[in-house]
Order: sequence, then structure tokens, then C-alpha cells
Amino acid sequence: MTKCIVFVFSILFCSFAQSNDIVVRDSDSLRLNLRDLKPGTTLKIASGDYPGGNHLVGVSKLTIEALDPKNPPHFKGGINAWQFSRCDDLKLRHLRISGQSSNGLNLDDGGLYDQPVTGVCLENLEISDIGPRGNHDGIKCSGLDKLTIRDCTISGWGGQGIDMVGCHESLVTNCRFIGKPGFTATAGVQTKGGCSDITIEKCHFTDGGQRPLNVGGSTGLNLFRPSGARYEAKRIVVRDNIIERSPCAVAFVGVDEAEFVGNTILYPEKWIFRVLQETTADGFAPCRNVLVKDNKIVFLRAQVQTEINVSGGTESESFQFERNRWFAEDRPQASKPQLPSNEKYGIYGVDPR
Repeated sequence: MTKCIVFVFSILFCSFAQSNDIVVRDSDSLRLNLRDLKPGTTLKIASGDYPGGNHLVGVSKLTIEALDPKNPPHFKGGINAWQFSRCDDLKLRHLRISGQSSNGLNLDDGGLYDQPVTGVCLENLEISDIGPRGNHDGIKCSGLDKLTIRDCTISGWGGQGIDMVGCHESLVTNCRFIGKPGFTATAGVQTKGGCSDITIEKCHFTDGGQRPLNVGGSTGLNLFRPSGARYEAKRIVVRDNIIERSPCAVAFVGVDEAEFVGNTILYPEKWIFRVLQETTADGFAPCRNVLVKDNKIVFLRAQVQTEINVSGGTESESFQFERNRWFAEDRPQASKPQLPSNEKYGIYGVDPR
């Protein structure tokens, strides 16, 4: 008798656990189900083409994923494929997105700057052909904390592949950024508007825009999160990435504390690094306190005459350089860079590959 009761309870429990799953097989079904989604729902979407322009507000603990991860649904066109406002603990998995005129994904805090959205996780997304010109992003994130973006591929965008404004305690890992001809591509990943404690790791940037990594940026003071922050970015870690081509590998712009460690830079086309100050309001932190360490840097002297482009208003002398390996492939004897501070234990003229 006891075994029968346990068996019946198990069946009831499984039925209850799966009751929040909704399977969508076409555009009409998707539109109908989006009208009244409950917190905790898992929306499984069958393969096929679906329109963009989907918008959800205030639905927490929502999962949207492919019914078949090997054959994901494809969201085409619209201003945004999806916009999520104030959707805590959102999970998006195994979706294709392309051809949006503004942003592929737009995730935001609904304008409540002191109440960040938390726990968003984006995995295995393919996003392409966004824009193609102007400030149009693959993934736009405003006011998100504890955000994770993992195993995503973004190819062809007008502004940023991933644009973070006022995001904190977040991770971008194992993603690919591939620029395309005809797309203006300002940056691959940008962290600005009061961003802090963000790690960008194990990503691969190929032709990833004017600044494949924009550590900091330029933000209207009314858009900072938290309000009153006096830095574009703080405590940003960039590690173990590969950055190929583009005018520079990384720009540090109004950032106060960052680490650029263990990365591989291949053939930057004009500079290797940029140190810039684009926000100059009273009391605003200058670009400063950046550690550049254990990186492999391969470049051509025919392309790179100035290794680091430094603008006024920065504290470039506060940058620390340690154990980087610099190699001018066409002129190994001219590999040693001119840096704003003395490097410790640098290696020059030896191919680091």
C-alpha cells in the first residue's frame, strides 16, 4: 500500500512539475501564449521561422528555449526580435535571431535605475545581421545584475555585439564575435554607464568593430546605473580572449580599475591599445588603474606605428604592464613598444605562438 501511495504521488508530482511547460509550434500559437505567461513558465518553441517584435514585461523565472536545440527556431526581422523589461531570472537558450533594425535582444530594468533586474542567463544564441549601420546592438542590456551570457555567436551588427549600460557582477564567456562587411560595428563588447565587476573571458573576436572590447565608453549622465556613478566602468576583467584584426584590440575609456590578462592579440590594424577619456564631467574619474599582464601580442610594424593611442584627461601613467610578449612579425628587432609606464619582465621580438 505504501509503495502504491508513493507511486501515485510521484506521478502527480511529475505532472505538476511539467504543468508550466508550454510547447509552441507556429507564430499564431506563440502570439497567443505570450499574452498571459505566468512566472515559472518554460516556453518551448519548435523549429521554423517566427517574426520579431515580441515584448514581455515583468514576467519572472521565465525560460524560453528551442524544443529541439539542434534545430532552433529563427526569429526574423522587426525592430527587436525580443524585448524583456523587468524580467528577473530569465533564461533564453538555443534561439536564432537575425535581421532586426534596432537590436536583436533588448533587456532592461524598465527605467527603474535603483532596482536592477537580476539573474538573466543567455545561452547558445545565434544573432546576426543587426542594423547594419548605426547604434544597433546584437544584445542590449540596461540595468542588469548577475547577468550571464554564454556560448553565443554574434555576427554582423551596427553598434555593439553586446552593449552593457549600468550592469554589475556579470559574466560573458565563450562567445564569438564576427564582423561582416557593410556593418559598422563599433565594438564587440562594451561596458559603460556605471558598469562594475564584469568579466569577459574565453571569447573570440574576428574583425570585431572599431574597438572589439570597449572597456568603458561614453554615456549620458542621466543614464548611469547607479545614478551618480562617477566612472564609466570599474573593476572590469578581460582574460583569455583571442582578438584578431580591427583598428585596435581594446579601448579603455573612462574606466577606473581593470585587468587585461592572458589574452592573444593578432594583427591590430592601427594601434594595439587605446586609452581615452570621453566623459569629462566634474568629479568624473579619469581613465586609470589598468593592469595589462601576460598577453601575447603579434602585430606588423607596417601597420602599427603607435602601440598605444592616449588622449588627454587620462592617467595613462597609472597603467601597469607585466610579462607581455610583443612580436612585430615583419620587424622583430622593432618589437619593443613605447608605453606610458615601464614594463616589468616584458619579452620582445620572440614569436609568442
